[in-house]
Amino acid sequence: MMKKGRRVVAFAMMSTIAVGTMTGCGDSKSSAGGKMVVTGEDGVVEDGRYTLDENVPAWQLDTKESSTLSWYVNADWWNTEWGNDVVTKKIKEDMKLNVEFSVGDDTKLNTFFASGDMPDIITVFDANSSIAQKADTWAYSLQDLADNYDPYFYKVAAEDTLNWFKLSDDKTYGYANYSNTIADYENGDIEASSAFVIRDDVYEAIGKPEMKTKEQFIAALKDIKAKYPELVPFGFNNFETDGTSSLGDILQDYIGVPLADNDNSFYDRNLDEDYLSWVKTLNEAYRDGLINDDSFTDDNTAWQEKLSIGKYGCVMMAGVPQQSGFLTQFTNDTGHKYIAIDGPASTVGNEPKLNQAGLSGWMVTYISKTCKDPAKAIQLYTYLLSDEGQILTTYGVEGETYTINSDGLYELTDEAKELQLKDNDRFKKEMRLAEFIPFGHDKYRKLGVDAFPESIVQIQEWGRGKLYHHYILENVDPDAGTAEARANAAIKTNWSSTLVSLIRAKDDAAFDSTLKAYKQFLDENSWNDIVKVKTEKMKRNAEKISE
Repeated sequence: MMKKGRRVVAFAMMSTIAVGTMTGCGDSKSSAGGKMVVTGEDGVVEDGRYTLDENVPAWQLDTKESSTLSWYVNADWWNTEWGNDVVTKKIKEDMKLNVEFSVGDDTKLNTFFASGDMPDIITVFDANSSIAQKADTWAYSLQDLADNYDPYFYKVAAEDTLNWFKLSDDKTYGYANYSNTIADYENGDIEASSAFVIRDDVYEAIGKPEMKTKEQFIAALKDIKAKYPELVPFGFNNFETDGTSSLGDILQDYIGVPLADNDNSFYDRNLDEDYLSWVKTLNEAYRDGLINDDSFTDDNTAWQEKLSIGKYGCVMMAGVPQQSGFLTQFTNDTGHKYIAIDGPASTVGNEPKLNQAGLSGWMVTYISKTCKDPAKAIQLYTYLLSDEGQILTTYGVEGETYTINSDGLYELTDEAKELQLKDNDRFKKEMRLAEFIPFGHDKYRKLGVDAFPESIVQIQEWGRGKLYHHYILENVDPDAGTAEARANAAIKTNWSSTLVSLIRAKDDAAFDSTLKAYKQFLDENSWNDIVKVKTEKMKRNAEKISE
């Protein structure tokens, strides 16, 4: 494991030549402006800008009056404003920093690399992409930046996250948001984001039945159909957003399908007998008219609209926090709510192993080797990862958007609450609370009175004790550009359509023939070679976890 707060002087003596080679800058004392300037034994940064102190964040020491950084986010939906909302205005003031955001898609991202005209900071969404795997060729290592510019970074960065993202040179180049460590799981710092939910009024009306076994599940759905003919007895997330909706790995996690074989080698969860027996039960439900055909073709908007009016009797739901607004609308309109109960259970005695974001997180942010001010860039990482930065991005500024009550919990001011309820778009634009997320983490939500909307509190309480990290399965797909990667993509697409066909099969014979065709497709598309790649990566993951 990496030791935090390593001695800056020792590193500087060892790395002068390496940094010069990495950046194309042979003179370690050249001026800044696109090149890293190695800090000498005296700890003085860039001829007097400030002196390193491992116990003080460098942004508090920096005497530079103003810096500007360009920051590219590989997503068109990202809010590109800076300094016009509570959160970024405070960051700008504290750090004396201007940020110029730009956004785009993979085409624009690739243009940067082709031209060499790189933004100072780059955020991507795939830690397994070739860009991420070759980050050592275009980005600074965070260790080099921290040792030369801001050793306090080691006090706020998670060691598990830094280790997880290390490349073959034993250095880390990107840092992920919502990167959940083993400690986060063990300490209960994160909440479950998937559940089996049912309308409380429906649940009451049909006698609060158990729905764990296949027989109980089908019987309850039939009761819903009989008592509430206007409802869809069983719903699930749309297939458009995720190729298997919440009926693939979400259902597998729910019934505790193994993540790997005993020796940490690949286990085909899609062909697990227990899971397939539940898929067959879903097929029975479909043939009995308990699952609507529209559920397979609805886009995300249509699905969420139906959720907001309580169209589904019960739902296998993924992304519970993301659906909180629609669940809240249903409650506000009807006075009823969706509640989590013990739904489909393993037939072989496995306990649920619900997933959450793993160490790979979601957004991964890098500092390019052409960064105009690498010192300020790593300072920004430190600022946003610190408790101070996390509280700012989650709750805003004390006295302006939140207060701390007698229990020590953060509570939005009445003005902030009112704006959030009455004009949420304006609230997001002007306050940006929980919206500036490149280094966000869910554990800080627990510090607040209104950490999560009331509509999902019971659902999350149900999930406590059922979370289990899925680190072993992170980033195990074959590397992009390989024959195995192309075959794996084809298999994923085929499995998505196969799962729908299995659930909609007209009879047992059609179910069996569909499953047989999928297995044949595996054989015809180098499945054994893909399994070897996945197994190799899984074993590496297991080694990282045990370090």
